[in-house]
Amino acid sequence: MKPCSRFLRLAGLLAALLPLPPAAQASDAPPACPATLQHTFLRLQDEKPQSLCQYAGRVVLVVNTASFCGFTGQYQGLEALYARYKDKGLVVLGFPSNDFSQETGSNQQIADFCENTFGVKFPMFAKSSVKGPEASPLYRQLAQLSGTAPRWNFHKYLLGRDGRLVDQYSSLTGPDSQGLVRAIEQQLAQPVPR
Repeated sequence: MKPCSRFLRLAGLLAALLPLPPAAQASDAPPACPATLQHTFLRLQDEKPQSLCQYAGRVVLVVNTASFCGFTGQYQGLEALYARYKDKGLVVLGFPSNDFSQETGSNQQIADFCENTFGVKFPMFAKSSVKGPEASPLYRQLAQLSGTAPRWNFHKYLLGRDGRLVDQYSSLTGPDSQGLVRAIEQQLAQPVPR
């Protein structure tokens, strides 16, 4: 028997004895990106483009923020919520906006304020509009799905793991609200869609 044919025969025997991993198991494939996350924004800290598709399969809390608002203290609660549930699949996405004349700083000033004042670690994006004709495509989509555009800073939209809108919450609903936390926990209990 030639060495080459002996090698092929040996390889065939090994293949028969050892299980081969499946080509692509469904659990290995990334979840499909839902329409609500098919948007790209500049990251607040360095203005590098970031696709929201990277959050597909996670529970997403979208919040419009401002540095000089009566609700600015919610940054602390949002960061606590993110820290508590991020390993279970929650991500909080912050979108600074000057639509209500309470976010006048540059992106770098906003980033410094959020980090130095509240220790914000959840993803934040460059300042953008969240209402009216100038609203970003994401916020136009969320307003259409919910029937409600933000009426003030710290309005919240909760998206399930499948990217569908679960609910929206006014600025008066704090990050530690029992109803919001319960809704987040219910969504985190859902399987990641494929």
